Amino acid sequence: MSDLYVSWSDYYSNIEKLAVKIYQSNWKFNQIVCLARGGLRIGDTLSRIYHLPLAILAVSSYGGPENRVRGAITFASYITMTTSHLESHVLLVDDLVDSGVTLEESVIWLKQNFGDQVKEIRTAVLWYKDCSTIAPDYYVDYLPDNPWVHQPFECYENMDLTQLAAKYSVELNSKQPEPQG
Repeated sequence: MSDLYVSWSDYYSNIEKLAVKIYQSNWKFNQIVCLARGGLRIGDTLSRIYHLPLAILAVSSYGGPENRVRGAITFASYITMTTSHLESHVLLVDDLVDSGVTLEESVIWLKQNFGDQVKEIRTAVLWYKDCSTIAPDYYVDYLPDNPWVHQPFECYENMDLTQLAAKYSVELNSKQPEPQG
């Protein structure tokens, strides 16, 4: 399996391309639901571009060394949103579709928990791997070789807080206001 390394610039460019693909489809949706953690930045950006409410569904399926071991899917008990209910046409976003299980199970979870409110759900991701059992409705890159995608925020997963504090301690301490008194 090969690796695909993505820069911040390419990452945000892909989100913008995804927004354009959805726009060009002429599908009218009125709610964005992102899968946390991978879909958070994508959902937030699309919510801003489309001026639509964002809801967050926390889902976990990877763990182990370097977060590369797929395990059982765990859903949060509740969806987080600032509206009183989910709207009727939901765009469900994540960063990528690998096996397809998380995206597929998330659609099922939404229908089971909000089926009386939601009339249609479409899916959108940045990367669609060939090994997926489900095809997303919208995607930017199709990956026929199924590479491991290294996203620009991965550096934070193994960050040492002691080193980070040392890196910024002088700068942060010099910006502190003098105590009054």
